[in-house]
Amino acid sequence: MFEQAFKNIDDVLWKEAGCTTELDYTEQTSWLLFLKYLDGLEQDKATEAELEGKKYTHIIAAPYRWDVWAAPKGADGKLDHNKALTGDDLREFVDRTLFPFLQGFKQKASGPNTLEYKIGEIFGEIKNKIVSGYNLREIIDHIDALRFRSQTEKHELSHLYEAKIKNMGNAGRNGGEYYTPRPLIRAMVQVTAPTIGETIYDGACGSAGFLCESYDYLRPHATKAADLKTLQERTFYGKEKKSLAYVIAIMNMILHGIEAPNITHTNTLAENLADVQEKDRFDVILANPPFGGKERKEVQQNFNIKTAETAFLFMQHFIKMLRAGGRAAVVIKNTFLSNTDNASVSLRKLLLESCNLHTVLDCPGGTFLGAGVKTVVLFFEKGAPTRKVWYYQLEPGRNMGKTNPLNDADLAQFITLQKTFADSGKSWSVDATNIDATTFDLSVKNPDGGEIITHRSPQDIMDEIAALDAESAEVLKSIAEML
Repeated sequence: MFEQAFKNIDDVLWKEAGCTTELDYTEQTSWLLFLKYLDGLEQDKATEAELEGKKYTHIIAAPYRWDVWAAPKGADGKLDHNKALTGDDLREFVDRTLFPFLQGFKQKASGPNTLEYKIGEIFGEIKNKIVSGYNLREIIDHIDALRFRSQTEKHELSHLYEAKIKNMGNAGRNGGEYYTPRPLIRAMVQVTAPTIGETIYDGACGSAGFLCESYDYLRPHATKAADLKTLQERTFYGKEKKSLAYVIAIMNMILHGIEAPNITHTNTLAENLADVQEKDRFDVILANPPFGGKERKEVQQNFNIKTAETAFLFMQHFIKMLRAGGRAAVVIKNTFLSNTDNASVSLRKLLLESCNLHTVLDCPGGTFLGAGVKTVVLFFEKGAPTRKVWYYQLEPGRNMGKTNPLNDADLAQFITLQKTFADSGKSWSVDATNIDATTFDLSVKNPDGGEIITHRSPQDIMDEIAALDAESAEVLKSIAEML
């Protein structure tokens, strides 16, 4: 049922002039899903309060509730067409009345971790792009048919929503920044092995994939009511700069089962690291920060190692934000391991001296669709210098791409061998004393041979083409002479 509803919504959005990409589809579906979810949440809380003989104060005032403006029902439980807005009336109400009302929540909220603040933040950042009020009515009817009150329903919906995020990742140039392959995330979570009571942080959370997978990992271990409360309120923390990703992260976490996600809409790198105190730090950091981006000079001033490369600034941020004894797993471009510029060398020195970089997972090309760069995952603990680095070269034995993505089975051997840092044809260890103390080069060099790619010069290639051409001419000449 859910799958068909999502397909129907996409079909309507496809006809809509204001929505042209998968990113638009997901954004527009998200704000409507959020309001439908909010209505259900408030109804549940009102029922709970009634059973306890208490009065529940609604967050959303009556005229702005889903069951009043979007899906008013008659006595038969069906849509009351006399009360339900459609066409221009519906679009006018949404754009001129509903959105301004919801945007105002940010000013009224008691603090940034409240649901009210998040409502204001979301509707202050996105706008309704569905120009036709008739298309909007059709989409609302499809969304109203969705039920996600039970855990089973939320679980199914979360899978479909993840599929939408994945499609955004496949949709082109900037979609990929929203999607880290889930098998890779699950492997990173398993190796860092968070426990209930620890705090988990992603300062570049995108669609909150790391936080959602961490919740799925921890949820079966929450056997007491206190554990569930800890997971709901004091475990998962994220920051996200981009408006669309922020909205998607909130919705993704809600569908996974977190009622009021601790996601902050901010430029993480604009925060001054000198201001970070012990209370601000986290036990576990899991992240895939954006690379290739550039930050302004004034942002770079917040960091000891000056660089415009966003990934290198994030690495400094993560090291600073880890508690002593804290664990991290961070995706970064593989060129970070060997680049000779001052920032790269200084950052490797900082990492090796202040943290135990115990594991480097070398990912093959094609792990990230459309990214065009090779990546590694760095696993480290803060508080003691690196003694030994264990490398694992992930080689699934096939070309990876859209139709052949990374899967959990590809990472099973890595997870098993990593427990004991075992040597194999794909894994080996390097003693810290053998790391060059001037360059701190950490390149992946499999002593077992591995795959060595030699990049030839353009002149070499041209010379070979000329030689082959000459050889072909000789063969053709000898054939001609024989005829």
